[in-house]
Amino acid sequence: MNEAVHPDMRTLMQVREASPSATTIAEQRANWKTISDAFRVPYPSDMDVGDAVMTGDGGPVPVRIYRPTNANGSGVLYFHGGGFMKGDLDSGDTVAWGYADKIGAVVVSVDYRLTPEHAYPTAFDDCYSALEYTHANANGLGIDPARIAVAGDSAGGNLAAAVSLAARDKNGPDIAAQALIYPMLGLNLTQVTGGEQGDAPGLSKRAVSEYWRLYLGGAETTDDPYAAPLVGRDFAGLPPALIHTAELDPLHDDGKVYAERLSAAGTPTTYRCAERMIHGFTRARFEGPDVASEFDFICDFLKQHLIV
Repeated sequence: MNEAVHPDMRTLMQVREASPSATTIAEQRANWKTISDAFRVPYPSDMDVGDAVMTGDGGPVPVRIYRPTNANGSGVLYFHGGGFMKGDLDSGDTVAWGYADKIGAVVVSVDYRLTPEHAYPTAFDDCYSALEYTHANANGLGIDPARIAVAGDSAGGNLAAAVSLAARDKNGPDIAAQALIYPMLGLNLTQVTGGEQGDAPGLSKRAVSEYWRLYLGGAETTDDPYAAPLVGRDFAGLPPALIHTAELDPLHDDGKVYAERLSAAGTPTTYRCAERMIHGFTRARFEGPDVASEFDFICDFLKQHLIV
């Protein structure tokens, strides 16, 4: 293993490197399932977990709801990663139940529709619909509607940021906080150049470009901030934000630049970089004490804004 990479990333790198070559979307999804399954840890036996369907403007949105025994009335909408074209409720399971367990929140994990079958704005619409439904039905879910946060990793970080922007713009449901973990925000689609980690273990710049092409329905760029939040111009009045990047990640600069723009606009912003860690580190939260601390940092940030 590259000595520059944190040892807590060893298993994550080994599992990824063992994945067979994938040229089709079906093969990429199969590899993603194998990687995700390798890091799935059963949720606590006393946690109530069940699948449900929320009704949105675009149709039904499948979700998985995690209710811990220490539920404190707060809620977190979680959007999984996977480049907008991989992932499901199972792939995000261990991260989602971890938030429920450590925060004491009812977590709603959203199974948004994927590209290329469903290009933008479908995933965004599904996630925004889930926010509206959760807020409107908060009491029945055991959630205080004033204490709902959004969280997502990678493509899910994009969706959490976009939902936060839209809720502000549309006078939609209040969001108590947003946690964007190694988010995919569209830096390479703007005039800003950068990318200290063009190719890093676990994710390449080429793969990011392909994810964007599929998400945007073949387009190479967009001026829609709900698709790529970094093309936006107004970052004021947004929920308090945690931007948590990985040092060895081609998306590192996406998060760093977004944090700078939020902060400059007066949005309360916490920026943290997981040193020597790679894209996807939250998946490996049981693989060592330092990566566990990075996961705890996210939970502590959300608790700060959710617990009365």
